[in-house]
Amino acid sequence: MRHILGISAYYHDSAAALVRDGEILAAAQEERFSRKKNDERFPRHAVDFCLAQAGIRVDQLDAVVFYDKPITKFDRLLEAYLAVAPRGLTTFPKVLPTWLGEKLNLRRTLIEELGPGAESCRVCFTEHHKAHAASAFYPSPFNESAILTVDGVGEWATTTLGVGRGHAIEILSEIRFPHSLGLLYSTFTAYCGFRINSGEYKLMGLAPYGEPRYTQAIYDHLIDVKPDGSFWLDLDCFGFLDGFTMDNDRFRQIFGGPPRSPEAPMEERFLHIARSIQAVTEDVILRLARHARKTTGMSRLCMAGGVALNCVANGKLHREGVFDQLWIQPAAGDAGGALGAALQLWHSTDEARSRPRPARDSMQASLLGPEFSDEAIREVLERHGAVFERLDDTTLLRRTAELLTQEKVIGWVQGRMEFGPRALGNRSIIGDARSSRMQSVMNLKVKFRESFRPFAPIVRRERVSDYFDLDADSPYMLLVAPVKESLRRATDPTTTGLDRLKQIRSEIPAVTHVDHSARIQTLTREQNPKFYALLEQFEAVTGCGLLVNTSFNVRGEPIVCTPDDAYRCFINTEMDYLAIGNYLLDRLAQPHRSIARTFEPQPD
Repeated sequence: MRHILGISAYYHDSAAALVRDGEILAAAQEERFSRKKNDERFPRHAVDFCLAQAGIRVDQLDAVVFYDKPITKFDRLLEAYLAVAPRGLTTFPKVLPTWLGEKLNLRRTLIEELGPGAESCRVCFTEHHKAHAASAFYPSPFNESAILTVDGVGEWATTTLGVGRGHAIEILSEIRFPHSLGLLYSTFTAYCGFRINSGEYKLMGLAPYGEPRYTQAIYDHLIDVKPDGSFWLDLDCFGFLDGFTMDNDRFRQIFGGPPRSPEAPMEERFLHIARSIQAVTEDVILRLARHARKTTGMSRLCMAGGVALNCVANGKLHREGVFDQLWIQPAAGDAGGALGAALQLWHSTDEARSRPRPARDSMQASLLGPEFSDEAIREVLERHGAVFERLDDTTLLRRTAELLTQEKVIGWVQGRMEFGPRALGNRSIIGDARSSRMQSVMNLKVKFRESFRPFAPIVRRERVSDYFDLDADSPYMLLVAPVKESLRRATDPTTTGLDRLKQIRSEIPAVTHVDHSARIQTLTREQNPKFYALLEQFEAVTGCGLLVNTSFNVRGEPIVCTPDDAYRCFINTEMDYLAIGNYLLDRLAQPHRSIARTFEPQPD
């Protein structure tokens, strides 16, 4: 058997993934173990988990592969600094020391971090966007497809178009740094007061509250987009090459003033700015996709890279019907690069080429992280002095469904943890989508986050078209689609901005955004039998076939991993119940009203 460990680290969202003979055994982000959101350090805990899941030691690995080529990336950094010299001299001395240490001598660094036994490992490196492409194509159910990767930047590439056939991936064209759709979107993320590499979701969620009043300004001053989707940025409007901010004075003049401070009230202009950059992003993605279809002749498309997590753009791409089928890597950002790196190396071997690829989604519903037995859960609960009851599966499902009908908010921790930024039903907080108060309760009393952020529905696959204008798989919560017209309610058209948040927009208001859209997760019994059974039970009681599904964490904290993480998060919020394994806990019955955190909240 051949074991290949993939690693992403040292930039953001470090992760590890383990592949055995082409099968994905395990994958996890380091943040889930370290409790530091977007942890960029070497993924020590994630590596240990992957090895334990496979039952092997470091010295039994056939290869370790990193998702980047550090020398090529260093070359790009040097060239970028030289291109703007002497303006970049203030930032260059702060970046250089880390590169002259761990990053440039990465082979040695990886061996030292992996510890005893690693000296015998073969250490390899793959190109950043090749890793993204591999993470998208190889787990997909397609034997051939076009591949589009779009992110901030890898070594030089920021956008690539490729083709996957069988075990081979060919990159046909690329757009290079500093011209980057990801960096453009991140500049607006920071300008609107959100954190880069985690706040892009907020910008996307904020966009429907505004109007695209600045779209033409973006085209006139910031980006020149060609019909094929290729583009150039006007670098005079950005600060990321020669300063400590993404924007600069010229950018601020174009958009009416200084950036928003992270905790400041949301001025109306930021709503319109968010809507405008979202519209431009959707336009570029559509142009790139149409060019990909025309160039490759393929009817299927796979996508990865951080921009592929823009589910609004993905939904528009799906509705436009540019491709017959679309598959997006659920861990599309840098964390997924660890998986792509391992898969890329495996599929380059003679062993892989001698085997046919299975015609199925091999991501295993992205449930690739740790799981905990009822015995391990009980030990943690007893250590905290928790009050709980143990129920069989049937009773647990029935009780949970009953509590949901009473508008209770429930933490749901079952089975293996998800890989990627979304909770997909195993580390989730769930609620009744029919409740008009559920969105505000979850945002303000449970998640402690901005009230404008929408929640996602989880729905059985065969029921999705009963609620939404969608009849396709969306297992990874990466497609946005409209709520069916028949379920919508009339709203006051004179209401504008964030005041629209208060309106009841549909029969399922908790998952209906202000533009009558929803970020949808479809579910089959095979993907997650226990949650599917919960949906069936809830529908048997209420006639409603969907629930609210959001990640089990609070603002500034990674999604929970362990039973201890879950109990602490549960106690420190106004969540009503916790269903963990076969145990059910009522928060009001617990001996604690708060409990010490095991993490330092990060800026969000």
